[in-house]
Order: sequence, then structure tokens, then C-alpha cells
Amino acid sequence: MILRGGSSKGAYFLRDDLPRDPDARDSLLRRVMGSPDARQIDGIGGAHPLTSKVAIVSSASDDAADVDYLFLQVGVADDVVSDRQNCGNVLAGVGPFALERGLLTGPEHGECTVRIRMLNTDSIATARFAVLDGAPVYGGATAISGVPGTAAAIHLDFEGLAGGSTGALLPTGNVVDTVEGTACTLIDNGMPVAVLRADSLGVSGDETCAELEQDADLRAALEAIRLKAGELMGLGDVRETTVPKLTLVSPPSAGGHLSTRTFIPHRCHDAIGVLGAVSVATAALLEGSPAHACATAPGGDVVRLEHPTGCFDAVVEVDALADGGVQVSRAGIIRTARKLMDGTVFPRVDTER
Repeated sequence: MILRGGSSKGAYFLRDDLPRDPDARDSLLRRVMGSPDARQIDGIGGAHPLTSKVAIVSSASDDAADVDYLFLQVGVADDVVSDRQNCGNVLAGVGPFALERGLLTGPEHGECTVRIRMLNTDSIATARFAVLDGAPVYGGATAISGVPGTAAAIHLDFEGLAGGSTGALLPTGNVVDTVEGTACTLIDNGMPVAVLRADSLGVSGDETCAELEQDADLRAALEAIRLKAGELMGLGDVRETTVPKLTLVSPPSAGGHLSTRTFIPHRCHDAIGVLGAVSVATAALLEGSPAHACATAPGGDVVRLEHPTGCFDAVVEVDALADGGVQVSRAGIIRTARKLMDGTVFPRVDTER
């Protein structure tokens, strides 16, 4: 099944419909998506990282969740298939997909609640969405930036996000680290992200994605920061991985609390990823951080992040600890999803076999 999840699009599979061997599975998925090829002309990928995503869903392995979800990022022009990160946008479609495929039984009418174990980081998300006659409701009045029209709201609340990939909310123990001469917050509240001021690299932060991607010096500087940040965050050599992401922050200009431009990691995101947004919003609440210095004070627990195609609202609560550290007590967002097609995909024949 292909679903739009948030501002991404992905192919959703039942685990039992794919090879259990990871190498055989990844080979199949590359051929399904049409990778490696910048156009993905021989597969169902959309020639962009945001549309070359895969969700693998199964019944939960224990009573802590209803279903298990593994996210895989399939490279477009390269042959990398990565499980090094979660995807909160694709997560939005997991509950409806599980109900569609009969992995769980929801109410006939009203609201369905699904506890989803995100296998990439061994954390739990709870999805709540409307159902009618036992099926997900996709139509609704909720608009999210980066997606035309409106759809039914899907509420996502997260548990245990902090340090899911690196072991700690602040992997280095610092709110600010100097990386390649640039002040950064290295943070992991669902997604490892290096957050830095746009003006520290000579840009304003209100440029278009195309303008930023065309700046060769900027991209070289960002990649140098990313490689060093990966080491500092305990992720090792990240040259062949998609994390950490990098987010340039600047003062807001459209009624939000903070303006963002995010690299994922080499293309500039047309919006901002769900879990990346949660990490950046958390950084904005940490006094002394580059994001906090640029942000206007959030109203309540909602941090509104401006991005190239609109705004993203993240609900984050951070509590101070007695030892001087911080703890995230709450994180949640609202997304939408829509079933686009359900059928049979015909992968390119594997000529190596």
C-alpha cells in the first residue's frame, strides 16, 4: 500500500510479505523503489528522499504495543537502505495501515487508538485517528504545511523519545558544543539533529531550498559539521548514513517562534521532518542554545517552527532536574495521512541472482 504520511510518502508492507534476511529485503526494496537512480524511473519512488521511504509493519512482539513499525530510508541516487532513524511522517500512516490490513481491531465508529513500537529506536508512539464502519477516515478539515488540501487529523504522542538513537537527549552532555568552529546544539529527542544559527555560516535563514542547495561552500561546511557531530553524538562514521540531520535556525518572520531550514542531510527539506521538528523545538526551549537565542518565547507548550512551506507545531514540555540537567516530560504532534493506492508492485528483476 502507498500512503502519504504527513509531508512524506511511502510504501507500506506487512513484515511477512518481505524477506526476513535484511540483505535480501533491502535488495528487493531498492528494486521496488527504482534505486539507485536519481529519477527512480524504474520503480515507485518519487526521485526525492521524502518519497523514497518504506514502512514495515507487523503485530507487536509483546503487550507493550499493538503493532511494531520499522522505518527504512531508501537512497535515491545511491544504493543505501538505512534503518538509522525514525520517520514521524511515515509513522502517521502506520495506524491506518495496520487497521486496513487487519493487524488490529478498532471500534466501528469513533476514535481508534494504536500503540506503535518504533523499532528503530525502541520507543512507543500512540496514534489516535477517526474510524467509520471499522475503517480509517482519511477525509477531514485538518491542514498541515507542505500538503495540499485537508485531511483527517492523526494525533501522535511519544514516549521515551529522548536519546533513542544516541542514548541521551544531549549526547555530549552540553547544551552547546563548538563543532568545526560553529556553535551547535547536538540533540536527540526522536531524531539526532545538529542545530546551529544560519548566520554563523553566512546565510540569513530565509533563503529558498534551491538557493541553499546551490551554495557549494555552505554545503561543504554543513557536511564537515555533520561528520564531526556524528562522532560527538556517538553515531560513529556517518558518511554513509542519513543522520544526524542539520537545522539552520534564525529569528521568525511569519508569526512562528523560530525559523528553520533543515538538511536531510544533503538535500534541503521542503518542510521539516516530524521527529526532527520535535528535536529542534526541544532545543529552542534550552536556555543558552543557538535556537533559544533566535526564538521568540513560545506560548504555553506549543513551539511553532517556520519552514520553507509553512509552519509546524510541536508540543514539547521540558523540566529542569536537580542535577542541572533537563528532562522531556511530553512530546506530541498532529499529522494527517491518506491511502493513495493498494495493489501489487512489480520490482525490477535482480540480474545478480
